[in-house]
Amino acid sequence: MEVKEEKTVLKGRKISKGLGEGEVVKVETPISFLGGIDAKNGKILDPDTGKVGTSIAGKVFVFTHGKGSTVGSYVIYQLKKNKVAPLAIINENAEIIVAVGAIISDIPMVDKIDISKISDGDKVRVYADEGIVEILR
Repeated sequence: MEVKEEKTVLKGRKISKGLGEGEVVKVETPISFLGGIDAKNGKILDPDTGKVGTSIAGKVFVFTHGKGSTVGSYVIYQLKKNKVAPLAIINENAEIIVAVGAIISDIPMVDKIDISKISDGDKVRVYADEGIVEILR
């Protein structure tokens, strides 16, 4: 018997090109990569997220938007260099610092996505070139 994969398709906007697929780590709050994420190991440090110690390494990181510090772009780049970057980033509204970080780090990124439709632990596929997120169930 063949199991058919169900999927929900969400349409957004391309920020950084590429394809990413994996398990979602979702936070419901804006996040600053400077001080909010450990660039050495990819773990969340920001207590406002409720996910301190959760790793975004090798996951699809979903959050509302970034907040502050221009150094955040470099932190995202360091995550990539340290091999602990997310596979993709999904936002409701891209903030320029996160967008630049994703672009210089070759991390697929989309925004204009209704993240309320995505749950922590979901498996998603991000077709960033098309601005499409598929939630696989």
